[in-house]
Amino acid sequence: MSLVLDGSATLAWVYPDEITPQIVAFFDQVILKGAIVPQLWKIEIANSLSIGIRRKRIDSARRAVALADLDAMYVTIDHETGKHVWRETLDLADRHRLTIYDATYLELALRLSLPLATLDDDLRQAAQRECVLLLGK
Repeated sequence: MSLVLDGSATLAWVYPDEITPQIVAFFDQVILKGAIVPQLWKIEIANSLSIGIRRKRIDSARRAVALADLDAMYVTIDHETGKHVWRETLDLADRHRLTIYDATYLELALRLSLPLATLDDDLRQAAQRECVLLLGK
């Protein structure tokens, strides 16, 4: 695995108005070396894409293509996420005033000593305080 990929970086790759050269570089790295995500990643992405359709940011055809592409990528689901939620993840969320969802990505990056690909400002600040290598922005 090369990095922990969060929802904000994933969604920036899906939505045409958010794609940047840096996002393309993240996904080139994911294609070559893989990424790891917490168990909630698929739920978070599906929810966001459902909302994206309702808000007319994408259509159902674009969603289907994006999900097929994401499914084909070397993205590994971490099955240990739930074991850490009530201790390490909750502690990180409290300490950095993060949502549990965002703290889940930070906990995973810390536990596996991997860089974190995120565009979320609060999560980036928390990761910096925890000395996690950041990708993005």
